[in-house]
Amino acid sequence: MTGTNFTVMHAGAFEGLLNVPEGPPGKYYLKDRLGLTGMEVSLNQLPQGGAVPFYHRHRDNEELYLFIGGRGQFQVDGHIFEVTEGTAIRVGPDGERALRNIGTGDLLFIVVQVQANSLRRWERTDAVIPDRPVDWPVA
Repeated sequence: MTGTNFTVMHAGAFEGLLNVPEGPPGKYYLKDRLGLTGMEVSLNQLPQGGAVPFYHRHRDNEELYLFIGGRGQFQVDGHIFEVTEGTAIRVGPDGERALRNIGTGDLLFIVVQVQANSLRRWERTDAVIPDRPVDWPVA
């Protein structure tokens, strides 16, 4: 569903990401599906024993990794961190990164990618509160 100021879609359960027809197995990109203009977001599923078999970095973008299930290890510039549900990691563009699943099930995470140093305002300085009450239909 799309309106003037929104797009809504449903990606389905994370456990189904290994079978997404477009893109690499286990990665579901939202940029084009939602019409995102200032960031890339992906939903990710790394199966038990799986790993990213290469280091990578970015030219311009920093990444935020939000882990929502499973257990893994994340490596940045030779530093290794254990990751579990609730772990959040920011990696600057030049950080060489890789990750692997060391748990007994899928490692599930969300990645937000955005141009480094592009945030000019954030919630407390960018939000505008209209002078009208919230109107919800009766549930």
